[in-house]
Amino acid sequence: MSGRDLLQAIIEGRLPPVAMGLTLTYGLVEVGDGMAVFEGQTGPHLLNPAGTVHGGWALALIDSATACAAHSTLPAGVGYTTLSTTGNLTRPILVDTGRVRCEGRVINAGRQIITTEATVRDTGGRLLAHGTSTVMVLKPR
Repeated sequence: MSGRDLLQAIIEGRLPPVAMGLTLTYGLVEVGDGMAVFEGQTGPHLLNPAGTVHGGWALALIDSATACAAHSTLPAGVGYTTLSTTGNLTRPILVDTGRVRCEGRVINAGRQIITTEATVRDTGGRLLAHGTSTVMVLKPR
């Protein structure tokens, strides 16, 4: 399967969801050519000692959306790995923020390196976080 076909199969339930997404209450909801969208649900299981949703949750969403955006451009048998992901939190994510949407998109798809970006927004469209990732293409051995 191509990367896009594999991701679509996850959305449609023909393949199982990623286990980490189950643990962190987020999942893939949309995929296109060079884009992937995840949605997540906040809750008390995500809180840090200060009582806000841990920043690592937003970063995990950004990493997932950017990596899957890159994956959606790859042919069958070609893999990838994240080289780096950076994130910026623009406002606190609270336990009652509720559903959030993280949209990832490819900025540049090179033969060996793919650069991507993502935004995390609440249901009102307010920006909660944004970030970028660099992904390395892994050719079949």
